Formats: sequence, C-alpha cells, structure tokens
Amino acid sequence: MQPPSDLTDIEERYRLHAAEMSTSPCYHAWASAVADDPEVLRRLSGLPPLKQQANLVFAAARRHGLAPGPYDDLRALLLGPEWPAVRETILARRTQTNEVARLTALTLALGMLGDGPVALVELGASAGLCLYPDRYDYLWGGAGELLGSGGPTLRIPVSGPVPVPAGHPRITARVGIDLDPLDVTDEDDMGWLLTLIWPGHDERRDRLAAAIEVTRAEPPHLLAGDMLDRLDEAIEIAAASGGTPVVHHSAAAAYLDEHDRAELENRLRTLVAAGRCHWISLEGPRVIPSLAVTAPRPYAADHFCLAVDGRALGWFQGHGAALGWVSPEPAGEYPSK
Repeated sequence: MQPPSDLTDIEERYRLHAAEMSTSPCYHAWASAVADDPEVLRRLSGLPPLKQQANLVFAAARRHGLAPGPYDDLRALLLGPEWPAVRETILARRTQTNEVARLTALTLALGMLGDGPVALVELGASAGLCLYPDRYDYLWGGAGELLGSGGPTLRIPVSGPVPVPAGHPRITARVGIDLDPLDVTDEDDMGWLLTLIWPGHDERRDRLAAAIEVTRAEPPHLLAGDMLDRLDEAIEIAAASGGTPVVHHSAAAAYLDEHDRAELENRLRTLVAAGRCHWISLEGPRVIPSLAVTAPRPYAADHFCLAVDGRALGWFQGHGAALGWVSPEPAGEYPSK
C-alpha cells in the first residue's frame, strides 16, 4: 500500500475518471469523491495499477449488492468488512465492456475495404459481441442509413463526409482474442457485462442485452491468451475461411503497457504492408499517438481515433454518442485483397 505522499497519481486518475464519467451522475459523483478521499485512495492504491480503474472498482462494488446512490454507501463498502470479497472480484474481473455501438464506426471502416468477403479478428474481444457488424441495421444521423439485416438498429449522430456503405459486410469468420474470454451463453459472465454499464445509461444496457441475443445465435471463435502471442494464429484461422483478414480493436490496446503498444503497432503495420490483413483501430488519442496525429484534434477528451491501415479517419465518442468524420474517402486506397 502506498504511503499518503504517494497518492498523487491515483488521485489524478480518479479526477480524470470523474470527467470521463460526466454522463453518469452517480459515477461522476463517486469518482469525484474518491479523488478527494485519501483513506479510500490509500485502500485502492493497494490494487495493481490496472485494477484501480474506477469502472472496475465501481462495478465490483455493485456486483456485491451496492445500489447507485450516495457516496457514503460506496465508501462504507470499500473501507468495511466486505472489502476482501470486493477486492477478490476486482482482481478476478476486467472491464470488458463490449460496447456494440462501436460497430457504427467499424462498419463504415469495413465499407472502405471494398465489397469482398472479410474475416474479422478482434483483439480484446471479451465475449465477441463486436464481431457481428452484419447483424445490425444502422442510422448515421445526418449522413444515411444501412438497412436489411433483420437485426437491431444502431443509431449515431455524425458529422463530416461519412462514406455510408452500399451494403452490409460479408463475414466469413469471427475470431476473437482475450486474456479471459467471456462465454455469451453463461449467465454469470453476461451479468458481469451488464453490471459494467454505468448507472443512468439505460439505452446502453438495452443495446447490450440485444447484442447478447444476437451473439448467442452463433457464438464466435474465441482464443484465450495475450493478443500479441496469438495474433498470427488468429489471422491464419481467419484467412482459412476465404475472407480477407481484418484485425480490429477498440479500447483494448489501452490496457497494454507502452512497450506492448509499440510492439502491437509495429506488428500490425508490418502485416498490413505484407498484404496479410487490414487493420482497424479505435483507441484514445494517447494510446497509439502516431495514428491520432494524422487527424485534427479530437472533439472531446472521451473521443477515440478511428483509423484504417494506419490512417486516421474520424473521432468517435467512446460509448457511441457521436462520430465525426475528418477524412474524405480516399478512392482506391483501401482495396479488398
């Protein structure tokens, strides 16, 4: 456990979490209060750094019966006799949100790769819910729509020269890699995913529940392990299906350390240059800086940079509230293999 003088970093992180959680009044208040509470900060500082994330801590607390409400209730739980059980859940679980609204950006990126069949490989796939872009209809407010899937509709307001695709992607394989894949048929695993939805985000919760049903109809091929270790294997499985492999990740590389992020970027750029796959990235601007610098500044702090094959195309609010396209469609630059 860190001494009081060493709590500056975790305090700053919780102030950042509070800003990021502004759309959930409960979580915003909790994160703000934690940042001002040295005793709770000291308790949380005893966790491994990657386990100190507000969403993980708050979801674990709710998993143990805490209802959204006053901060004093959260404080009592974190400092009280139930802390060992909450801590065990924090250490055992991950923030595997599987925000399917990100398909509104992924589908646009896939449409730029041509109309040939593609084989998807998702890094940090959780339960694999984002491997089904062909099973949804889309309404890109202000730009156009893509209908006819027979599945749920995803809506997002957009700005800029958004290249609305003419049809849904043709998917020949759905492969995911995750350190701890979640089983879409397991009620406990899916209960954890639903707990990760922030209080007040009812639309996100309904969207996730619908996505679980979509995925249960045809569960994906999930590989357990490190994304760097199993990347080549996943691409080989995808290629064997007859489609062009497309590796994508959203809010996943952020959980790698700086060395592994650089290694992932180098590996993917090399694979793209060799014609072995396409690469779609949807990450915060500081996660893979070389991508973000190829686009204008983000619209807000919680926006992710959307990039295809190393070139930034737009900014996406992390939970699907908005998408801004900053690059016109480059004719012929992303041919289907």
